[in-house]
Amino acid sequence: MELKVKDISGYLEHLASLSSQESYDNCGLITGSHDQKVTGVLFSLDCTEAIVEEAISKGANMIVSHHPIVFKGLKKINGKNYVERTIIKAIKNDIAIYAIHTNLDNYRFGVNHEIASRIGLINTKILDPKRDVLKKLIVFCPTENVSSISKSLFEAGAGHIGDYAECSFQSEGKGGFLPEENANPTLGKVGSREEVNETKLEVIISSHIQGKILNAMRAAHPYEEVAYDLIPLSNKNHFEGAGMIGELEKPIKTDQFLSHLKSTFNCGVIRHTEKHFKEIEKVAFCGGAGSFLLGNAKAQGADIFITGDFKYHEFFDAEDKIIIADIGHYESEQFTPNLIHDAMKKKFINFALHLSEVNTNPINYF
Repeated sequence: MELKVKDISGYLEHLASLSSQESYDNCGLITGSHDQKVTGVLFSLDCTEAIVEEAISKGANMIVSHHPIVFKGLKKINGKNYVERTIIKAIKNDIAIYAIHTNLDNYRFGVNHEIASRIGLINTKILDPKRDVLKKLIVFCPTENVSSISKSLFEAGAGHIGDYAECSFQSEGKGGFLPEENANPTLGKVGSREEVNETKLEVIISSHIQGKILNAMRAAHPYEEVAYDLIPLSNKNHFEGAGMIGELEKPIKTDQFLSHLKSTFNCGVIRHTEKHFKEIEKVAFCGGAGSFLLGNAKAQGADIFITGDFKYHEFFDAEDKIIIADIGHYESEQFTPNLIHDAMKKKFINFALHLSEVNTNPINYF
């Protein structure tokens, strides 16, 4: 199988669109060309000099890491720090580096879904769903074409509301138009006003796949000029956002749950607040640095909030209403490469896909 960087990146962006990344982030192709042939892919949490060396040793010329090696603009690249040295080594060895970071964090079946499955949670949902990423598409079409147009829209990804697919609304009416001199009307004739029984079809779409959906609509629509409206919505998108919350199948003692966390995520230590609850049932969590979601976790009645990188003063914000458990940034996200690797294996069978064996955690415990 011959693959190019654009084949790998295209599939990754199908899973987690680049438009879903946070404004401060730097997801996507960082080094390399989209037309570069790929000999193998190495999946890692971070991209460091050691990761590039590992890729070279495994014959992989593409690295897919969760964390971007470049967050800020580089004015000089002369090897004075590990970021510049990593970039230089990658370019010298024709290795493409691709980052899939907060777009994968915000994906319903991304980083936090992986954490939920490791903990053993059910009834999971996004803790802080994004707003202003949905639109309503309204398209007018001949009634006899509404079924085929609906099918095309649904296949392109339109019509999702929460856990429901193929959601739409239809209303009937009459459309009128006058084809002018240069028109090529499907119905009627030039210079003669026409009235047609039409259906108004309404569906919800995600902004990041708007282009794909509009192309599908135009391809399925019989009219030369398609009449449609796009209306921005402030509704929450429950398939996109930060953190997750779920439930254990049955409550377990707090100490037992913390022990489960420690063994599951190989924690050197868990920093936590007072154990004010004897049992844990409702669990909120966020991979990486998620202290900004503590208020959401409290508001939704979580017994415990699990994440990394909590600062000293932030622990006070628990206010005896929730247990904060800081398991570490690396620890919370360490299985992200497995998530990406497993998804890629289903798509690209019999291709050289490697999981990194290098521990990039910069923190050690004594």
